Amino acid sequence: MSLSYAMQAMELLDDPNINGKIIMELFKYNQYIETTTKTVLGERGSTDFVKTLIKGENGKSAGGNAQTLGIVGRLGGIGARPSRTGLVSDADGAVSGIAIALKLANMASKGDRLEGDVYVTTHICPDAPTEPHHPVDFMGSPVDLSVMNQYEIFAEMDAIISIDTTKGNRIINQKGISISPTVKEGYILKVSDDLLRIMEMSTGQLPSTFPITTQDITPYGNGLYHINSILQPAVATEKPVVGLAIVAQSIVPGCATGASHEVDIAEAVRFTIEVAKEYTEGSISFYDEAEFNRLVELYGAMTVLQSFGRDVLA
Repeated sequence: MSLSYAMQAMELLDDPNINGKIIMELFKYNQYIETTTKTVLGERGSTDFVKTLIKGENGKSAGGNAQTLGIVGRLGGIGARPSRTGLVSDADGAVSGIAIALKLANMASKGDRLEGDVYVTTHICPDAPTEPHHPVDFMGSPVDLSVMNQYEIFAEMDAIISIDTTKGNRIINQKGISISPTVKEGYILKVSDDLLRIMEMSTGQLPSTFPITTQDITPYGNGLYHINSILQPAVATEKPVVGLAIVAQSIVPGCATGASHEVDIAEAVRFTIEVAKEYTEGSISFYDEAEFNRLVELYGAMTVLQSFGRDVLA
């Protein structure tokens, strides 16, 4: 049923007048959902950040101790008006986030509540700027990445899936979804076997992963090349972060319209919900904790990569 929620979210967000308050209205009668929104002004306009909490039966919000999953719909903007008319490719992260929240809310209202809490965060900007990027232009944002992290990453999250359109590159040459290695405190760790298994089951295909570099897990604004912002949440938390990329076989600009595919978004929604079920009940992990601790013991902390460099730290 993920496809119906993906289509509903796409239609909802493909509107020049969409805003955070409209998103809030979707959940106001559900006792298990808390949604807040805040309009934030930047140098190039404004955007509405939306945070949705889906309360688990044994979640921390109810005084329980089940693990909490954070889901970030990462993007620059859902539209590039007035230079482009309609929903842009970059909107897939927000569409996925809203669709996931809708599905989890519907499950909860029927009695299928998850064990732990799930936070879904994203932002809504139908008139974001564009910016040059090689090999194709990206969507920009009215606010910078540090502001996004401030409103989309929270201490309550025990692990984070960052969903982002990742089509403007020559690195990933297939259609559908793909996951990154786990990133934690400046370390690029092995790809989670648990997440690979869930991807196999939820897509019915062999799992797909994509490579990331050290540059990709450093903050935007340091003058280094980044594949996109998919791993930027990792610079703002000590929790494990995995990028979930919605990808294409061809190179697609983030500011292109008519380039979002409902079936691919539905795959991201279905995969993430299955991860949420298992993660909040404690049956899967994003990383090997003992191996990570051994890495730090042998080679030291790599948190400098979460900053703008040693000069700044000094």
